[in-house]
Amino acid sequence: MNAEYDLEVDVLRINWSESEIEESDIISPGVILDYDVESNVIGIEILNASKKINNFVGKSNSKIKT
Repeated sequence: MNAEYDLEVDVLRINWSESEIEESDIISPGVILDYDVESNVIGIEILNASKKINNFVGKSNSKIKT
């Protein structure tokens, strides 16, 4: 799993697969799911993350890998 926050554009990306993104769908305003070639969800992007997630601490660009 890989999580990355981009402070400049206020986007949180979480990927739990290294597969290539085949398709993406907007599931609600500012929330995008990424799918692989087999239609498995492999990631999520949250736009304006600091405004959408309560108690979100995104003070700098950061990467988290687990």
